[in-house]
Amino acid sequence: MTERSVFTINDGQVVATDLARGPWDPGAQHGGAPAALLARAFEHAASTDDGLSFARFTFELLRPVPLGPLDVRVELVRPGRRVQLLDGSITTPDGAEVVRARALRVRTAEPQSGPQDPVPPGPEHGRPNDFRRDELERFPTDAMEIVFVKGQFYEMGPATAWFRLRVPLVAGESPSPLQRLAAAADFPNGISSELSWGEYVFINPDLTIYVLREPIGDWVCLDARMMVAAGGLGLSEAVLYDESGRVGRSLQSLYVGPRAT
Repeated sequence: MTERSVFTINDGQVVATDLARGPWDPGAQHGGAPAALLARAFEHAASTDDGLSFARFTFELLRPVPLGPLDVRVELVRPGRRVQLLDGSITTPDGAEVVRARALRVRTAEPQSGPQDPVPPGPEHGRPNDFRRDELERFPTDAMEIVFVKGQFYEMGPATAWFRLRVPLVAGESPSPLQRLAAAADFPNGISSELSWGEYVFINPDLTIYVLREPIGDWVCLDARMMVAAGGLGLSEAVLYDESGRVGRSLQSLYVGPRAT
């Protein structure tokens, strides 16, 4: 039996499976899938022994990212011994750019002690998520395991949930800590909505992840909230944890609009 995965590699081309599908469009991916895929590409392009670590990933989701074949490109645009910048993109076979990304790598400092955030209750204390399943496979229901320790998908307001991949990101590979972090970090708007899923869409056209350290273990926690300004824009954010402590933060701008009937 062939192992299921979010992506497969076929003659050097990436193919997004049904497990990458998001909640807004049956033909488009959840943002966590291409974010994790580009994190993988950035890792493959970076040196492993130069003393630099990934400190930030920024993803511009320019168009809906389709299922099926995709091309992924990464290049080093600013080399350096203390700071590096890498650019990346995902394009469709006809050349349309659907995601543009940038990664920042910085030289690591000597460990410093400081105040530690209390870690939310662990995944063993969580409740299974309430995201409604349908006949289609989707990233939130089939690729990710999600348990809530505060709130729920359809309960409006801040929420805290633990995430881990149920399947490999890429067939035949074990996802790295940063790939697992990127896969989870795109969920703040989904788990902490201040608006009704039945009446509104709140889609993020971008995602920024700040990394304090790579997470340890399979689980990543999001302590998330959404803000929507009257007559303005939306913003979602989450503090990111593993079971040992804080590992970073994610931010999303939001397009907010009425759901088509």
